Amino acid sequence: MDIFKRISEHRAESERLAWTGTFRDYIELLRDNPAPAMTAHARVHEMIVSYGVEEANGHKQYNFFRKEIFGLDRAIEKLVEEYFHSAARRLDVRKRILLLMGPVSGGKSTIVTMLKRGLEQFSRTERGAVYAIKGCPMQEEPLHLIPHELRQDVEEELGVRIEGNLCPSCQMRLKTEYGGDIEQVLVERVLISEDNRIGIGTFSPSDPKSQDIADLTGSIDFSTITEYGSESDPRAYRFDGELNKANRGLMEFQEMLKCDEKFLWNLLSLTQEGNFKAGRFALISADELIVAHTNEAEYKAFIANKKNEALQSRMIVMPIPYNLKVSEEEKIYAKLIKQSDMKHIHIAPHALRAAAIFSILTRLKETKKQGMDLVKKMRMYDGEEVEGYKEADLKEMQSEYVEEGMSGVDPRYVINRISSALIKQDLQCINALDVLRALKDGLDQHASITKEERERYLNFIAIARKEFDNLAKKEVQKAFVYSFEESAKTLFENYLDNIEAFCNWTKIRDPLTDEEMEPDERLMRSIEEQIGISENAKKAFREEILIRISAYSRKGRKFEYNNHDRLREAIEKKLFADLKDIVKITTSTKTPDEKQLKRINEVSKRLMDEHGYCPVCSNELLRYVGSLLNR
Repeated sequence: MDIFKRISEHRAESERLAWTGTFRDYIELLRDNPAPAMTAHARVHEMIVSYGVEEANGHKQYNFFRKEIFGLDRAIEKLVEEYFHSAARRLDVRKRILLLMGPVSGGKSTIVTMLKRGLEQFSRTERGAVYAIKGCPMQEEPLHLIPHELRQDVEEELGVRIEGNLCPSCQMRLKTEYGGDIEQVLVERVLISEDNRIGIGTFSPSDPKSQDIADLTGSIDFSTITEYGSESDPRAYRFDGELNKANRGLMEFQEMLKCDEKFLWNLLSLTQEGNFKAGRFALISADELIVAHTNEAEYKAFIANKKNEALQSRMIVMPIPYNLKVSEEEKIYAKLIKQSDMKHIHIAPHALRAAAIFSILTRLKETKKQGMDLVKKMRMYDGEEVEGYKEADLKEMQSEYVEEGMSGVDPRYVINRISSALIKQDLQCINALDVLRALKDGLDQHASITKEERERYLNFIAIARKEFDNLAKKEVQKAFVYSFEESAKTLFENYLDNIEAFCNWTKIRDPLTDEEMEPDERLMRSIEEQIGISENAKKAFREEILIRISAYSRKGRKFEYNNHDRLREAIEKKLFADLKDIVKITTSTKTPDEKQLKRINEVSKRLMDEHGYCPVCSNELLRYVGSLLNR
């Protein structure tokens, strides 16, 4: 019943949104709210902004794209600001075709699909409402009814701009049905819909010999020629081409540069003058955002042909590279798996991360910055801090190569390999090793990569494995340290006592013998070295901890074990190093005693409760880390 109730509510909402009135009623409506008269470009921009905009690291993040597009914040910001925003303000940019150019499976089609779905939803809101002359095959803007001589006065009175002329069909209907009385012309609210071919058109290239230009501009209805007597009579013409139907909205050209040249000629006047030629009619006005997508190879072949210069000058090319952030790449794979029927198979923590590390490494280019390798660069791109490098270094690397992210392994290949790992029978869970093994096996079947690329990719799989090994050890380390949490807190308090004495040039008192002693430099260094604090940096690090303690004290709060991430990490690593033999014995023994079994169960439960492991992968992780520690 719930399902049918929601269907009924959706139908009721569509009926509620329906509106029909005369042209006079429409003018009154515009007096209160001129938004319906906005251009197609402005409508798309308004739709994007309506979802909210956030500032992060000096860049704008558009919430509209964030559920589906991951790791392309800078490309999206450039797309919205340089194209949509400018076009919405009627700058000359709106007279250009938007060409999304990038590698396969990079998100170009997803962006266009999102724009189409977004427009459909936006047209159901008050701000995004679209009104058209009733019965017009091109959902014509009603303001086109106003004669050119009167438009300036109307524009000033209503605060709108009127561009374009009536389509041939509406011109005839104005004479035949309404006797030239524009006040009585019926106007209706239309809902943009790709399925109903209202405000959204899609053109896909096929065999040039069989594909007809009528697919774009409409065609003569030969069955009515005898009735109306002329091919130039609008009633004998079907205004059902994609350019007709996309009026007031968005026109998508799939793989545009694969189209035959004759299909692109129509775009020359459509982009620059806002009209196109169809049949034996005068130029037909159209207000639509033309968005196309293609890959880099096709684009390079296109610009190499001098015959394409006129069309090329009417394009705004927006590069859409691959994502270069590991954490965002994980989200892409998680999204694609969620859409499948394999959701029941558990994916161990870090499994998708291992695949993402491999993918990102194949897309990054070696930097000229001294001491910076690909792994460090990958971490900085993902928002991690790398000692010795600052944000300025990150920005310098990001602008070092314009083409970075335009090559490498595509998400489609990786998800195919993950799918091959998921599809194995009787599988309850897959882990990082299963995924990396599937990626490695796939390289042998990948016909398009060279021998040199294969060697590079195998090396990146090895690096991803090494990164996973570190993550696995850290995960088990934290779980074991939890069993010894009191020991960690004691070590923490001991360290604080020692650095306080060191910084204040005082001694500490032994809790057992009550004698005064020098601060334990060996203890302090054994902890600090765990996180790479050098001899020269130790004093600054200790003073920074004391300042933090003082700040907490002023606020009446106690400085706890969890209040300083780096110090906590150092304490855990130190404790884990001290416990290493216990961990090694516990995880690798085949016949654990009662005490060891209890500890294994505690650690396994911690991995499941707090880190997302299942019974299968938690046990596999413990065995694997045990084998790593025994090497």
